[in-house]
Order: sequence, then structure tokens, then C-alpha cells
Amino acid sequence: MVKIRLKRIGATKRPVYRLVVADSRSPRDGRFIEAIGFYDPLPNPAVVRIDVDRVRLWMQRGARPSDTARSLLVQQGVLAATPRPAREPARQVASAGPALSGAGEEVAPAATERSEAGGAVGGSPEAIPEEPRGGVPAATGPADAEIPEEAGA
Repeated sequence: MVKIRLKRIGATKRPVYRLVVADSRSPRDGRFIEAIGFYDPLPNPAVVRIDVDRVRLWMQRGARPSDTARSLLVQQGVLAATPRPAREPARQVASAGPALSGAGEEVAPAATERSEAGGAVGGSPEAIPEEPRGGVPAATGPADAEIPEEAGA
């Protein structure tokens, strides 16, 4: 695929770019087909020279501009700005209060529902006690264990 992209030709800490038409498989600063523009971002305002006819010719032939090259071409008026799709608002995290249905009734979250036997309905695997190998139920922790009371104590 043929791309219209920037090729860096400036010195260290002094970037200067050429707008080139290149094969997408070639390296950024490597082989290119044709130089069609120049961009120096450091002066205020930046210096930009673009051969508009050559850009349009390559775009008709199927060349695709990179994101940076596209923004530069839009700034210079060579390409029309394409509207970006509107971002959806971020989903809101459930509030600390109870959830209400459309009729104003409280709705319990599914993750906290319990069955009559005490197991989790649709809950996480952490709620289910594990059994060790051999099929013997796991011993309960020290907080759950009953400590026998001694008669003399």
C-alpha cells in the first residue's frame, strides 16, 4: 500500500520533515517514491510547502495519508476535514444507594442475591467453599470454629 507520510530529515533536537509518498513497508526515513512537500515545525508560524497537484494525483492513485500527514493536509486546506464520530459518554458506576426500577421499586443487584440454601446465585466462585482433594470438606477457619469451654475456666 502506498502512503503519504512524513520523513524526518532534521538534526538532533531540530526536526524538519519532508512529505513523501512511500511504500508502507519501507522504513520511516528510508526509501520513498516522491517528495511532495516540506514541513518545518519550529519557526512561529511553522513553514509548510506542499505540491497540492501531486498530493491530489497520488490520492487518486490510491495513496493513503498517515494521521499526521492528514492533519497537515487539512491545516493547509488540501483535504477536507473528516468529522470524527461522537464519543459515547462513559458509563456511570452504580451509586451506593439502592437501584430503582422504572416503577420506583428497589431492585436487588444479581450478584448479591442468595438462594434458600445459602449459595450464591450468579455470584463469583469465591463465594463457594473449596474442598481439598479426597472429597473431605475443608475445615472452617479459626473465627468459625467453636472452641470448647473448659469447666474450670
